[in-house]
Amino acid sequence: MKKHLLIFKTFLLVLIINQVIAQDKIKSDDPLSVTKHKISINGKTINYTATTGYLILREESGKARANIFFVAYTKDGVTDPATRPITYSFNGGPGSSSVWLHMGALGPRRIQMTDTGESEAPPYKVIDNEYTWLDETDLVFIDPVTTGYSRPAEGVEGKEFHGYNEDIASVGDFIRLYTSQFERWSSPKFLAGESYGTTRSAGLSGYLQDRHGLYLNGIVLISSVLNFQTILFDKGNELPFALYLPTYSAIAWYHKKLSPEYTDLKKLLSEVEQFAMGEYSILLMKGDKLTDAEKQSLTEKLNRYTGLSKEYIQQTHYRIEILRFTKELLRNEGRMSGRLDGRFKGIDYDNAGEHFEFDPSYNAAIYGPYTTAINDYVRRELNYENDLPYEVLTGRVHPWNYTNVQNRYLNVTETLRQSMTKNPFLKILVCNGYYDLATPYFATDYTFNHMFLDKSLQKNIKMTFYESGHMMYIHKPSLIQFRKDVNTFYKESLTR
Repeated sequence: MKKHLLIFKTFLLVLIINQVIAQDKIKSDDPLSVTKHKISINGKTINYTATTGYLILREESGKARANIFFVAYTKDGVTDPATRPITYSFNGGPGSSSVWLHMGALGPRRIQMTDTGESEAPPYKVIDNEYTWLDETDLVFIDPVTTGYSRPAEGVEGKEFHGYNEDIASVGDFIRLYTSQFERWSSPKFLAGESYGTTRSAGLSGYLQDRHGLYLNGIVLISSVLNFQTILFDKGNELPFALYLPTYSAIAWYHKKLSPEYTDLKKLLSEVEQFAMGEYSILLMKGDKLTDAEKQSLTEKLNRYTGLSKEYIQQTHYRIEILRFTKELLRNEGRMSGRLDGRFKGIDYDNAGEHFEFDPSYNAAIYGPYTTAINDYVRRELNYENDLPYEVLTGRVHPWNYTNVQNRYLNVTETLRQSMTKNPFLKILVCNGYYDLATPYFATDYTFNHMFLDKSLQKNIKMTFYESGHMMYIHKPSLIQFRKDVNTFYKESLTR
């Protein structure tokens, strides 16, 4: 009896494994889905074509390496590609699909949220995006390998794509392939990346130039992280404590945890920035050599700028780590604040805990609506069928390979500096959310101030700021301003 039971269990296990393998197989030879659409932008109707499916990356021998899923939107009636820009877009992670920029800001359709960026009750609704970039540029949304519907080719391991250099090469080769197959070499070319996608964008600026001779007109960096030393709270790395402080202040101000004398956010942040780069940074460097007077000064000012108790600040040795802040700020209310967007509140099981249970600005705000939107949209509107799970944000890409920066922090600013030096026409738009704790705006400001770009090229970089978080576009007023800023950027980038 036991023998028969063992045989049955073995058979069942094999069956399950085969089903999983079958579910992850790609029909990469399926034709692309091509559909026609139209949208009204500022009273003008734009007819466009959506192209959905896979491009296959191959070795020179012809052997398939990866099946890259993409959705492209191209304006109809354009006869000369040199007159029509094209923008390649992706999100970050690592492990994120392009759904956030695709269905939240850039694409012609977007998920409907409240004006403040909160989720509406399911079922979720996809609506026309009057703030799409399609009136300015054609759009190609790329899902890196293992994200979205993208997968390694049969017999190829995912780890061949899961790393800084590997990712740059595969996404860069996709861009080269799409540019060739769809005859866009003469078009003005842009990148738009978010979060780790900004890291990827900086890396691509060098790879595309040096490997493929493909020069860009502009890059839009959304919620940027180019120097990882500015955001990683490692022992011995004092930098993030100072660079996160203005964002802590912004979030505390938003939740009314600061003195009522602070009525203007920008004036507050200017004051905090001066303290962070001055007295605070200097005293952090002193470590155990702080005098009692210096400790008292730090205690009072950090209390003033964060809303955290003086006792708690002293217990942290004047070094407030991000996840501790999100838990401590609203602890007396029985709530925690968000990481991606500090405006959001959530309910935690353990109100005495050190870190939050989940990120209310992700799990409770955007994950459900965006996942629903992309799965429904590709089938019902783009007429594309795929039974693979659409990996919105996956851990399957980890461990991510950083062997190119072993024993040091990843910093891609030098790559971007070289790209801008070799291509002095390259323009950069850097977009920041004041309430973003994933990639705080002051860390980005610090990074670009330490890029050491030649003075003649510094005018090619423009920074914008929004009263929102990591995905500033979920906040409708920020989405509107974001679109205006992008419109100006494209016009300036295309001016000869």
